[in-house]
Amino acid sequence: MLKNKVVMITGASKGLGRALTLAFAKEGARLAICARTKDELLKVRDEAENLGAKVLAVTADVSLSKDVDRFVAITEEAYGHIDVLINNASILGPSPMPLLLDFPEEDFAEVLRVNALSTFLVTRRVCLGMLERKQGAIINVTSEAGHVGFAGWGAYGVSKFAVEGITLTWADELSETGIRVNMVDPGEMDTEMHQLAVPNCDYPLAKPEEVVDIFLYLASDRAKGINGKRFSAQSEEA
Repeated sequence: MLKNKVVMITGASKGLGRALTLAFAKEGARLAICARTKDELLKVRDEAENLGAKVLAVTADVSLSKDVDRFVAITEEAYGHIDVLINNASILGPSPMPLLLDFPEEDFAEVLRVNALSTFLVTRRVCLGMLERKQGAIINVTSEAGHVGFAGWGAYGVSKFAVEGITLTWADELSETGIRVNMVDPGEMDTEMHQLAVPNCDYPLAKPEEVVDIFLYLASDRAKGINGKRFSAQSEEA
């Protein structure tokens, strides 16, 4: 379905990012992945290469412009262009998460920088090449905590509200360019981040591998014409 498409995934070293990398590898995509943790990132690269995929793995902090520029430049040099961008990189912040009244200013700023600013920076840089080719798909990872205000989700929830706003704004600004921008709420998953957020979870959770299909669809040519939409990976609601 995605044979030879160039797919860039941020935050690919674990959880959903790892699952997406392997899913796109199985579909024949050429991959560019990044994370801040080199060892974990290289393990994911090796897993994807074992599936037959071509994978470029770059250690980068995509909340920093210089790292974004370097990551995108290396990818464009290796592959010539980028077809699909998935903005997945995110952090939770302090655990257990304090209420906003008690949230440390430095931690609040870091969460917004990693989760929201990175989405803006990477999209802005990748768009340059997509605009030249008049095509591209951008998928941002959001959360129910960024759609409904939940007490106790602190800066993470606020950052995902920002991601939803960024998605809708980019989608409208790029609506006549051939670039489509959508977002996916993967729902609660059995990940390290969820264990930190909900340490005493006593109900079953989806595996990251079980929520990748909507990402594959939105990245494919079958999704042409879909723009500015929000999808929930674990429900029928869009």
